[in-house]
Amino acid sequence: MCGIAGIIQTDPGLFNREHLKKMTGALAHRGPDGEGLWQNANGKTLLGHRRLSIIDLSNAASQPMHYKDRYSIIHNGEIYNYIELRQDLRNKGYSFNTGSDTEVILAAYDHYDDECVEHFDGMFAFAIWDEQEQELFAARDRFGEKPFYYSFNGREFVFASEMKALWAAGIDRRPNLQMLFNFITIGYTDNPGRPEETFFENIFKLPAASTLYYTPATKELIIEKYWDIDPLMQDEKISDTEAIEKFQHLFSASVKRRLRSDVAIGTSLSGGLDSSSVLATASSLTICLPDRQAHNSQLKTLNSRLTSFTAIFPGFDKNESAFAAQVATQFNCKQHTVEISVNDFVNDWDTFLHHQEEPFGSASAYAQYKVFELAKQHDVKVLLDGQGADEILAGYSKYYKWYWQELFQKRKLSKSKELEAAKGLGLQEKFNYKNIIASLFPDIASVILERQYLVNALRQEDLNRDFVRLQSKEAYYSTPATFNLNGALYFNTCTHGLEELLRHADRNSMAHGREVRLPFLSHELVEFVFSLPAHFKIRNGRTKWLLRQNMTQQLPENIAWRKDKIGFEPPQKLWMQDARVTDMIHEARKKLVNEKILKPEILSRPASANASHDANTFDWRYLATAHYL
Repeated sequence: MCGIAGIIQTDPGLFNREHLKKMTGALAHRGPDGEGLWQNANGKTLLGHRRLSIIDLSNAASQPMHYKDRYSIIHNGEIYNYIELRQDLRNKGYSFNTGSDTEVILAAYDHYDDECVEHFDGMFAFAIWDEQEQELFAARDRFGEKPFYYSFNGREFVFASEMKALWAAGIDRRPNLQMLFNFITIGYTDNPGRPEETFFENIFKLPAASTLYYTPATKELIIEKYWDIDPLMQDEKISDTEAIEKFQHLFSASVKRRLRSDVAIGTSLSGGLDSSSVLATASSLTICLPDRQAHNSQLKTLNSRLTSFTAIFPGFDKNESAFAAQVATQFNCKQHTVEISVNDFVNDWDTFLHHQEEPFGSASAYAQYKVFELAKQHDVKVLLDGQGADEILAGYSKYYKWYWQELFQKRKLSKSKELEAAKGLGLQEKFNYKNIIASLFPDIASVILERQYLVNALRQEDLNRDFVRLQSKEAYYSTPATFNLNGALYFNTCTHGLEELLRHADRNSMAHGREVRLPFLSHELVEFVFSLPAHFKIRNGRTKWLLRQNMTQQLPENIAWRKDKIGFEPPQKLWMQDARVTDMIHEARKKLVNEKILKPEILSRPASANASHDANTFDWRYLATAHYL
């Protein structure tokens, strides 16, 4: 886990080593353990790296790393199956000088070419310069856990882990007002139709599950997707027992691989089902480390008591600290907590915005930031986290309607008793004529929803009319291509939703030089879950049914079968009522008025306070947006 930066230029005098050093300097928080700079003989290729040492702490594993006098790599992330891959490559005749996963990437690229990414189980963003072919190859992991930003003017290709490194190199910082319009009106932090787009016009991101080739001689930039899921391919014959056993095997294997580390490992623990499942599974496993004394060819075991980190909000009705403490006690886990106040929020706000780089939808991201800060204070470099489970296993209440619509399409809704079961658990979600229309006429429903969101966006009364006229030519609102549960889960996992949360996790962890690992995002596990029919995700009114079944014997019943879904929510509404925060909102409004985005009349209206998961949190969006103009 590190920070990467690079420049590929046709004119060797345009950028130099000082530009590269400014870029790595802007990424120092991502890699506090070391810095590496390299340029090739003709000065057209410059690679920089900030190191966070996790696997093989020796200097031999430093980057940029060179291989066969041909390849040079900078890598951010972890290849969790690097031990197995290294042995496989050894069997094919390769030898290794380090115990790092980075060297395994180089050997795999030499052997498999761009198909190497298909062999990796991990989170990664890396770039390899091939001196022989004079071309750059780059890739990003399947879900977009690790970032890769770039600017390309047709000649110079400049890239880095964060946009601030591009700005440090002199790339223009010009807001993308259309993205800003869509964030303010409908809360979107991305463009599902153009996944490369960011909140800045001249800066793009390599989409998740994509590879990139750039050849300076021809100025050709090629981006291709290397992995996807087919949400329509489902195994209708699999039994409950078979599904539960396979899920348990894949999840345990994913957690075990993500325990590989040469430094201390902990977990973030909210008290919810997902993070508790990670901790319970990790506590039952043996931590595997490379045996440096055996030249990395064997594994040694290390039984270790895990440490957990939890954000608490005493007095808040959605405080989960009691659940987190219960789980930590059961698994003999050393627990550290941080109580987050509005004072922290106000004092950290500018620094937090600096690290995020783009707007975000709620204060939940800030709470996560403080958890990683707590881990840093206790010198734990790596944290496992439960992110991703809600998107692949249908953990949010919004997924009920998709499941009910699917059952209605199949004429099974009434017989299934799912509506009654959900109501019995206290769910307030309704199934009415709109859902029936969506079930019977999904294409029409999709068009109606898109138009409805655009109309609502255009009616946003705070916005300057000229701003609306100029920026509303394209609404980014989108719907799943398939109107069933798997279609909705695919949309949120691979198109819109999860990547925003992964951006928060990356920026929040790396702001403090920590690494976050997500066992639910093993691609083998995700592929299996998507191959299952919908009733393995929601059953008897319960979301994440398959996970709950797996954890029934390991977690307390009140954790495994919790009815409420909190979702790591801080007291945002209370914070927004604080006089200092209302002043911040007013200043944000003033800036947006000066930029002719909001109408001047808004300055005379009191600020509105909203909870994290409320709809139409406009004042929060203004607060989260103004900094980036």
